[in-house]
Amino acid sequence: MDAGPPSDAALLARLRHRLDPSLLRLRLGIESEGEQPVFGHGRSFPFLERMVSFETAVRWLLKATLLYERGRRNALRVGVTRNVLRLPRLPAAFEGYTVLQISDPHLDASPLFPDLLADRVSQLDYDLCVLTGDFRYRTAGSMQPALAGLARLRRQLRGPVYGVLGNHDSIHMAPAIEDMGIQLLLNESVALHRGDDVLYLAGVDDPHYFRTDDLARACRHIPADACALLLAHSPEIFRQAAHAGFDAMLCGHTHGGQIRLPGGIALTLNANCPRRVCSGGWQHAQLQGYTSVGAGSSVLDVRFNCPPEVVLHRLVRG
Repeated sequence: MDAGPPSDAALLARLRHRLDPSLLRLRLGIESEGEQPVFGHGRSFPFLERMVSFETAVRWLLKATLLYERGRRNALRVGVTRNVLRLPRLPAAFEGYTVLQISDPHLDASPLFPDLLADRVSQLDYDLCVLTGDFRYRTAGSMQPALAGLARLRRQLRGPVYGVLGNHDSIHMAPAIEDMGIQLLLNESVALHRGDDVLYLAGVDDPHYFRTDDLARACRHIPADACALLLAHSPEIFRQAAHAGFDAMLCGHTHGGQIRLPGGIALTLNANCPRRVCSGGWQHAQLQGYTSVGAGSSVLDVRFNCPPEVVLHRLVRG
């Protein structure tokens, strides 16, 4: 029988040496308040933020225009995007190293989606897989469907897998996720070795809703002259990441808008940062960044002019 999520006391005991206890208590306290508002935290158009129910209004509009089923089909067509990260400090042994990024799968949104996504990534060739958060569809309620979907996906992922939690995810999910062989980076870093060369990978907890990210703690074991990649659920800390000395940042959260007007104009991005860093590749100072539009869908299970993706990042010196 499923023992259910660990108690707050058990979590504090298990994670207290990894996630700062004050941040852990902060996250637990905010989670205890229940379902979070999905819109109203950033780059939404004001008239959308004032709607009583954005989800209901858009769903009704799509059904009225007979576009709803087309949008649902679009949401299941997960593509593979190939991106090159040119990193001047990349160690020679990591030339051509490939990182698979899966972001925002929202694995409990549809019973079909975990199998579909698992099949999509099963034949890809990569050295490392990173998951940039939002495994769950809702922001409260049962975690088990999302965890079951993640377990199905994990069986098709090869080699080491690292991840961070998103604003839809509960910290109570952390033990079950790590028991699957996915190492979460809770304001932490790890050293990746190839021969005598080392590449550092750091990850922070959700910087969007919970605001429990701690870059200083994530950086504390990374030498100042080392090449380092950062995982964050949202791009909202891109300036801090750049000036903390990271070479690249991989994130998600925005879904690229998920529903875009012709010409690629997103109705909402829901992130407190410039639109230029809210989807695809970007650069700020020396920091190379990529914000995935996500593999899954949130709020509505539809996509228009913004196809879902998983991303293969190829690291090169340059």
